[in-house]
Amino acid sequence: GTGSSILSALQDLFWLSKSKVEKQLQIISVLQWVLTFLIMGVACTLILMYILCTDCWAIAALYLAWLVFDWNTPKKGGRRSQWVRNWAIWRYFRDYFPIRLVKTHNLLTTRNYIFGYHPHGIMGLGAFCNFSTEATGVGQKFPGIRPYLATLAGNFRMPILRDYLMSGGICPVNRDSIDYILSKNGSGNAIIIVVGGAAESLNSTPGKNSVTLKNRKGFVKLALRHGADLVPVYSFGENEVYKQVIFEEGSWGRWVQKKFQKHIGFAPCIFHGRGLFSSNTWGLLPYSKPITTVVGEPITIPKIDNPSQKEVDFYHGIYVDSLIKLFDKYKSKFGLPETEVLEVN
Repeated sequence: GTGSSILSALQDLFWLSKSKVEKQLQIISVLQWVLTFLIMGVACTLILMYILCTDCWAIAALYLAWLVFDWNTPKKGGRRSQWVRNWAIWRYFRDYFPIRLVKTHNLLTTRNYIFGYHPHGIMGLGAFCNFSTEATGVGQKFPGIRPYLATLAGNFRMPILRDYLMSGGICPVNRDSIDYILSKNGSGNAIIIVVGGAAESLNSTPGKNSVTLKNRKGFVKLALRHGADLVPVYSFGENEVYKQVIFEEGSWGRWVQKKFQKHIGFAPCIFHGRGLFSSNTWGLLPYSKPITTVVGEPITIPKIDNPSQKEVDFYHGIYVDSLIKLFDKYKSKFGLPETEVLEVN
């Protein structure tokens, strides 16, 4: 009757409202991460300097004293917080795209690992969500394995930002930090290195599957020195979430980007996503395109204290072949045509 029709309409309205609220929470969760990525370090530095010039200078002075005392913590495995890694905001972050983590093989807790993550994309959103939070269940899928996402060491010189990053299990991508985790932190550690780095981000554009890998062999040498198994990881969709202006080789724009990359460690990209209030406008929010991160089969690596170039080249070749096989095996399953080829630069 009429009563049941009204009740049904009210229920539909309730679920519609709930859906809209969840979508807004997803947008807010992604926005806070984008702002963290782009401006949190600089903003916190400026705020700290400002507080030093006010009546509350003692607070800033105490934090600076703590910063000096705690300076080397990022190089010693950091200070992860399971509470932060399990925040509900990361589940909204995951569902915005959505992001998925696919396990293909078990990992032994008696071994250490170096995951090579590809491609970088603009911000490495899949790498962050999958390995610096528990939103996609990395702890359940790989029990006993502690993931450490490695990022620019300069981020850990920024007040507040350094503590925020460490809480998620993020560490500096430098030799001291990696050596400590792989040699003085027991077994069951997995360092995730976005191998292509800033150079790869310059070629990130929708519809393109390419990795910067041919001359990136440092991570293989580290694996050999510590006897850490190499694991290829490919994120389908990482390049789809932002659109970028690609400067041709030899152009002034590419020259500026390479100079920044060489001297500062990152390359400034001219990119855009969607607007905050509409997907039809330009803005800083990434497009809500699915990202599926596939963790491949580990490659057993022997421990060689001083590996020769020939040995590094040999295992690097095995790694490249494994990454290509991983891409070819799963590409059609995640929306790419069988004819798609992974470009290795």
